[in-house]
Amino acid sequence: MVSADILERLSGTLAERRGADPSTSYVAKLYAKGTDAILKKVGEESVEVVMAAKDGDKLHLVREVADLWFHTLVLLSHQGLSHEDVLAELARREGISGIEEKAARKEG
Repeated sequence: MVSADILERLSGTLAERRGADPSTSYVAKLYAKGTDAILKKVGEESVEVVMAAKDGDKLHLVREVADLWFHTLVLLSHQGLSHEDVLAELARREGISGIEEKAARKEG
């Protein structure tokens, strides 16, 4: 079984790449291009996930979801957040019905 520690290691790598040379690091290049470029990648990867799911190719779907997760982690890092913030939110929602959780967001 693959360990969730990969998220910790990846977050560490993303943090290290903040100061890296954009000519030698894909992540540093994304950071240097800024939020709009990162958002564009997240959008592109989201579309690719949908297309892979429609094609029914499970391996292709897994690979596209990995790309989406990666670029989402880059976005979180760029915004000063991490996977831990998302995990905390998922933990907060655990055991709450989706209908109740969505209604609570509208109230707040």
